[in-house]
Amino acid sequence: MTEPTIRVLLIDDNASRAAAVRAGLEADGCQVVGVLPNVADLVAQVRRAAADVIVCDIDNPSRDAIESMRALQSSEPRPVVMFVDQSDPAAITAAMEAGVAAYVIEGLSPRRVRAVVDVAIVRFRAHQALRAELAEARGALEDRKIIERAKGILMRARGMDEDAAFRTLRTMAMDQGQRLVEVAQGVVTVGSLLQTKRISTKK
Repeated sequence: MTEPTIRVLLIDDNASRAAAVRAGLEADGCQVVGVLPNVADLVAQVRRAAADVIVCDIDNPSRDAIESMRALQSSEPRPVVMFVDQSDPAAITAAMEAGVAAYVIEGLSPRRVRAVVDVAIVRFRAHQALRAELAEARGALEDRKIIERAKGILMRARGMDEDAAFRTLRTMAMDQGQRLVEVAQGVVTVGSLLQTKRISTKK
C-alpha cells in the first residue's frame, strides 16, 4: 500500500534557502503546501494549508516562535521540525516543552530534511499515543472516584454494604441504559443537593 504524500508547511525567512529546501523535499516525494517567512498566525496557516508537518528554519528561535509552537500543539497538533543555527540549552528545553518533535542544531540541509521529517513523525505519533493513554488512565481514575462516592452515599442512605451498593448502581445503569459512571454521577449530584438542603434547613 502506497504511503500518502506528506504535506509540508515550510517556514523560513531566507527565500533562496527556502527554495532549495522545497526542491529537496519535493524531490523526496513531499508536497510543500506553503512557504512562510515567519510563524505569525501559525495555527490558522496550518489549518488553511492542511499541513501534515511543519518544517521551521530559524536562526535563533524567539519566545514568540516558541509560544506559536505551543499554541499549535494545543489546538492543531502536528509534528514540528525546528532547524536552528545556534545551540541554546534553554531554547532546546522550551522547544521540547512546546511540543517540537525534532530540534536540529547547525541549520537545515536540503539533503537530510526528509529523513529528519520521517523521524519527527514517528516521535510525534508515539507522543500522541502516550498522551491518549494518559488521558484515558486519568479518565478511568476519575470514573472510579465518582463510583466510590456514589457507593458511599448509598451505603449511608440505605444501610447497605459496599457490594450491595455496587450491585444497586449496576442494576440502575442497566435499567436506565446508561454507563455505570453516569448513574453514579447522578447519585452523587442528588446526594450533594440533599446535603445542601439539610444544611439550609438547619440554619
